[in-house]
Amino acid sequence: MTDADKNITEEAIATKVEVAETLKVSPKKSEAGGRYIHAHGRRKEAVARVRLFTGKGEILVNGKPIKDYFTGAIAQNRWQKPFVLTKSENSYHATIKVLGSGKNSQLDAVIHGISRALNSANPEFRQVLKKAGLLRRDPRVRERRKYGLAQSARKGKQSPKR
Repeated sequence: MTDADKNITEEAIATKVEVAETLKVSPKKSEAGGRYIHAHGRRKEAVARVRLFTGKGEILVNGKPIKDYFTGAIAQNRWQKPFVLTKSENSYHATIKVLGSGKNSQLDAVIHGISRALNSANPEFRQVLKKAGLLRRDPRVRERRKYGLAQSARKGKQSPKR
């Protein structure tokens, strides 16, 4: 092995070590350069990928402000609940990608994802969020359709009495 070959392999090893060290960093870096905490929230078929940033800003869901995506006062109270419970309303902003299922399940997935991200950001929030039931994933899912049954998952065909 020549000296040039040794230099190349040493450079490759150094590069691999640098890459491994950057992957170990807990808060990730976004394209914009800000650090964020990543979490997933789930409900039924809905999956929400949450990036939580420190500092003031608005929460975007699929590129829209969250107030436009989840309209109504009830929905607004529900997604604000993790921030209100942890007393961190103006401390964080987030970008969220959510897909699958319907609006209500997507909202539940977003709440679950925000709660998990807040828990990762500050472990002191865990007790409050857990007590409110926001860290638990709702396990109920739609039952699959079975063949041979009429229209739904469980409804069988009516049989004659005689």
